[in-house]
Amino acid sequence: MAKHQYGLILAGGRGTRFWPHSRRRNAKQVLRLFGEQTMIQQTVERLKGVIPPENIWVITNEFLKAEIRKQLPHLPKEQIIAEPSQRNTAPCVALAAQILAEIDPDAVMGVFPADHLILKAARFRSFVKSAFRAAERGDVVVLGIQPRWPETGYGYIEFPKNVAAGEMDALPVASFREKPDIETAKKFVKGGNFFWNAGMFFWRASTVLDLARHHQPETATIIAGLPSFRDRAFTAKLRAAYPLCEDISVDYALLEKAERILGIAVDDIGWNDVGSWEAVYELAAKDGDRNASRGDLFTKDSHGNYVDAEKAVALVGVENLIVVDTPDALLIANRKNAQDVSKLVKTLEAQRRDELL
Repeated sequence: MAKHQYGLILAGGRGTRFWPHSRRRNAKQVLRLFGEQTMIQQTVERLKGVIPPENIWVITNEFLKAEIRKQLPHLPKEQIIAEPSQRNTAPCVALAAQILAEIDPDAVMGVFPADHLILKAARFRSFVKSAFRAAERGDVVVLGIQPRWPETGYGYIEFPKNVAAGEMDALPVASFREKPDIETAKKFVKGGNFFWNAGMFFWRASTVLDLARHHQPETATIIAGLPSFRDRAFTAKLRAAYPLCEDISVDYALLEKAERILGIAVDDIGWNDVGSWEAVYELAAKDGDRNASRGDLFTKDSHGNYVDAEKAVALVGVENLIVVDTPDALLIANRKNAQDVSKLVKTLEAQRRDELL
């Protein structure tokens, strides 16, 4: 069945919390935040041995398509597709399922975010192989990450009470839980059977289309009405029809409404969704004063800072700052407010500062 296994990489986000490095044409997924490879290159690399390059597809946006094609030269260019407009993850997963079902009626697809960090790739691949085996039987399979702290920024997957992290068998999912408050998150972690929803799903392409027809009939009709992917009219028809799809995530639209969902309780794979500059700081090597930097940094009485700059930077008497320097913009933020960088981007949008977006 390996030849029927496909990877869909979702790479359409803008990564606004990583401004000023992350821009429309240079978003988080194409940045080198860790090592020499970009986030999307790392995503493709860790799928080697499970999914061949010719079976990997990427859905991105018009701003990033050319850059992603440049960064992934071993992928067929036609398999890097740009959404005409952002309509969240449900329409793009349905679109990919429609294309794959046309190409291979037995296609089984794994869905992977383009901008997550997974440090233990070999262990991750073991879980991916197990998830594909379950999905081949027609099941919908999700990966849950064993929580390391009571996180309020993630959704949770509820497993059976006796679940053990690291088991390769897919177990019935009891429920999906929305992002909790801190007290609920603490209960989840203490309970031991609630795992972080990592946004990685496995299912047959035909199963996706069946779920879409049942739970998202308007979007399913729009996608089904497109010409063949090989048809010269496909791109123009997609541009006209796609914006009519409902703007909704695949979690809400399909997964949480499926009658039967299985999950694999993943243990430590070194996973991090790298959601902000604070996450980069936490993952970075630090000096004795817990400062971290990419570039030359000189400090005096300064603690807990993160600096990303091409020039030498000196910090004196400051704490817990994020400093990110680019040729046309400089960000200085308190680390505890790292999530609010996206709000700043919305301000720039409202002021129509396109040169900074």
